[in-house]
Amino acid sequence: MSETIVRYGIAYKQRDAKMKLKRFLLRYYPPGIILEYEKEGLLKTKSMDLLDLTPETNPDELLAEIRRSEPLVTESRADQVKQLILRLQQKQGHKDQHGFCFSKSLKAHILPLTNVAFNKSGSRFITGSYDRTCRVWDTASGTAVHTLEGHRNVVYAIAFNNPYGDKIATGSFDKTCKLWCAETGKCFHTFCGHTAEIVCLAFNPQSTLVATGSMDATARLWDVETGEEVANLTGHTAEVLSLCFNTVGNQLVTGSFDHTVAIWDVASGRRVHILTGHGGEISNVQFNWDCSLIVTGSMDKTCKLWKAVSGKCVATMAGHREEVLDVCFDLRGQLIASASADGTARVFSSTTHQCLVTLEGHDGEISKRVATSLLAMTICFSPQGSRILTAGSDRTARLWDVQSGVCLQVLQGHTDEIFSCVFNYEGDTIITGSKDNTCRIWY
Repeated sequence: MSETIVRYGIAYKQRDAKMKLKRFLLRYYPPGIILEYEKEGLLKTKSMDLLDLTPETNPDELLAEIRRSEPLVTESRADQVKQLILRLQQKQGHKDQHGFCFSKSLKAHILPLTNVAFNKSGSRFITGSYDRTCRVWDTASGTAVHTLEGHRNVVYAIAFNNPYGDKIATGSFDKTCKLWCAETGKCFHTFCGHTAEIVCLAFNPQSTLVATGSMDATARLWDVETGEEVANLTGHTAEVLSLCFNTVGNQLVTGSFDHTVAIWDVASGRRVHILTGHGGEISNVQFNWDCSLIVTGSMDKTCKLWKAVSGKCVATMAGHREEVLDVCFDLRGQLIASASADGTARVFSSTTHQCLVTLEGHDGEISKRVATSLLAMTICFSPQGSRILTAGSDRTARLWDVQSGVCLQVLQGHTDEIFSCVFNYEGDTIITGSKDNTCRIWY
């Protein structure tokens, strides 16, 4: 059995079977150290999530706590772990003063785009479109590497299987999801079973499953290897427009237009909790990094914070004058950002639940999909957590300082609504996607 232990922001798994440490891997965002080890002849990994690490943290005290709790970190490995802690602190000490310059505008598709997504390294990105295709792009050159063809209707939901980046999933209004090889563009599987449009999807962290959400009021789980349906998650009474795996991969959360949110056990397909309390359709749902909290945004103009274990609502975050169209955690899970049809964004503390700052400057609502009445991802934190990116119907994307709420930069040039904006893993590249049929690359 596995036992989760959390101390001083360290979260990891302790196992009773004999394990042999092979190497350490460093993760900058959010800060953590990955342990690669051998157990019963199999190579496995587990993480020590240092979510509370700051440049002021005493590395010797943190090392001592790690050594008391993690048997794989022996005396002979102690200095190596300390050096990794110092490297993480050094990375955190770098001030995020990056300004973005326009690099390229790509006439990505012959019809409007639906979504954009990076692979983890940021070397490639993908675009979905009303022209029924998904395209794979080389970020540096701006050239199209592959055009993924085969869907018979709009390609709406798209994703890489990050951090691996070797597979792509596309969900379509033709009621199917397709799995593709990112390197060759070959279609591995077509997942059939939904009876209405697929509007959201996600890979689990292990890249063994794809979850899809549909206008048919169900979510489904699919086996990446075999292409078979693993589970049909029924219970919602209206469209499932958002879903998210937790970072362990053992739970999935779904948000529906029936005003409810459901937490599902991935292994059994059983619904664990129904989260009720919103007075409007759910626009987005997300787990925080340590899997303890879920944030939801709703057309009732509020966000809610829930305990993942109990399904209990711990806070309702109000203040927006119109519908909340998007909501997300920063990578550490300490901050929550919301984007609203009132044209503003807000930043809340996930511990005090107070509004820390309001981001005002967009002329008109922060993007709401008009053509289909579906919602776009329009707000996100930089990997470092110090910046927020928003996209609006005013044809601009804006970069904000999280602490002060000051607009640092306005990204202009699109000639129609921007519905999608994303950072790469390092936070030094941005892609914006617009209804003007183009995406723009910013460095």
